[in-house]
Amino acid sequence: MSKNGKLDRRRSGVLLHPTSLPSRFGVGDLGTPAFAFVEYLASSRQTLWQVLPLGPTGYGNSPYSSPSAFAGNSLLIALDPLLEQGLLGEDDVAALTSLPVDHVDFGQLAPLKRNALETAFTRGRERLRGEVEAFRAQHAEWLDDFSLFAALKDELNCPWTDWETGLRSRDAEALAQARERLQDRVAFHTFCQYLFFDQWEALRRRAAELGVEIVGDIPIFVAHDSADVWSHQQLFKLKPDGHPHVIAGVPPDYFSATGQLWGNPLYDWETIASEAYLWWIARFRHLLEVVDIVRIDHFRGFEAAWEVPFGESTAVNGQWVRGPGASVFSAIGDAIGGGQPPVVAEDLGLITDEVRSVLLETGFPGMKVLQFAFGGGSDNPYLPHNYEDPNCLVYTGTHDNDTTRGWFSALSDAERGPVCRYLGTDGSQIAFDLIRLALQSIARTAIVPLQDVLDLGSEARVNTPGAPEGNWAWRVRADQLDSAHAEHLAELTVLYGRA
Repeated sequence: MSKNGKLDRRRSGVLLHPTSLPSRFGVGDLGTPAFAFVEYLASSRQTLWQVLPLGPTGYGNSPYSSPSAFAGNSLLIALDPLLEQGLLGEDDVAALTSLPVDHVDFGQLAPLKRNALETAFTRGRERLRGEVEAFRAQHAEWLDDFSLFAALKDELNCPWTDWETGLRSRDAEALAQARERLQDRVAFHTFCQYLFFDQWEALRRRAAELGVEIVGDIPIFVAHDSADVWSHQQLFKLKPDGHPHVIAGVPPDYFSATGQLWGNPLYDWETIASEAYLWWIARFRHLLEVVDIVRIDHFRGFEAAWEVPFGESTAVNGQWVRGPGASVFSAIGDAIGGGQPPVVAEDLGLITDEVRSVLLETGFPGMKVLQFAFGGGSDNPYLPHNYEDPNCLVYTGTHDNDTTRGWFSALSDAERGPVCRYLGTDGSQIAFDLIRLALQSIARTAIVPLQDVLDLGSEARVNTPGAPEGNWAWRVRADQLDSAHAEHLAELTVLYGRA
């Protein structure tokens, strides 16, 4: 990554999705607590904040299954600024203040947040008309389709493949009639997107003032029931009725004996290449206006993706199908200017020589996860003494792992032994031991989940891959963001040359 200058020096950061932040409205948002968290990072001498995808959540409340690759998550819109502007009153948000503070109850949250935002829209539509229209004009390339898609979902409450033929196939007359019929709903969703991006940019500016850059996340795949697939059907392997021929997943691995069946449609890379990768270029250009560095989830899918026939109940009966390799990134780099885009490649799982070749060709740094390091002997590639190239990111764990304390507690005595011997400790402070190991490694970038900074157990795990429910809900309490943990992280950060 030496060409982009963002990951070419020793630095470190913290992984926390905004929904996990404190707030008084049932979910972390982009308001005052988010600004306080950026200041907490700065006091910890961190220069990176890694988040998960910022789009609307989909199935299972997952940020990796979104109805849009471009839109922002309206659940993240802060309500305090709307109260200050007079678009809401305390009575309008009272029900939200009764929601839990230590986790997100998505079932209760979503309708209550929607009601509050609809009230703000009613009161602010005329007052903010100029700002919203300027925003719409700037982002019309994706926003018009998304707002209409969301309005149609409100009206019809079913997947787009069940819409009447004209809407499903995007007949121009049918779309025009829908826009006219649903103009208020379209305007509401456009209004929400304006609020999200206006608030996000204010937060990002404050982060930049404090020397903190944002590491965003771009899932390789998009949800089938999304504005993207509906509006760009030719780019995906779909049947004439819009249903997928094949869906994405991963074969059996560390996380699941039957693999993971994600359900996303697969790309028709031949068609995408024939269109000069324009949709992918637009996706990257948009995200790089929102974050500073892009982490690509499931990077190996660009070399080959695990395709499972539509209708299978597990991911076992799939096959690897070749992807575009590095050519898509060459096109993106040429289009956005400045050469190599600032990308981190999530290269975990089954990584073949072919995937390593694509990674080498792009020059993107890959990931090392310390929780994966203690198995297979001293030549395990995730053990820091085996890092040959500093062009990588080291993590204690990712959003898919248990917290380090939870992980260590679940190990057998026989499994804990090698961990303690490698670290030269008794394991009583295992989270701090792994943080130290990450920060002292040669990896240029070290990222630590906030749960490990705070030495929390499995109760703070944010996601268990393959688990049908209970994911993405954990939240940190404001009182947990104490100065002692910040000072300890700052001390290690300075000690190992990452401040």
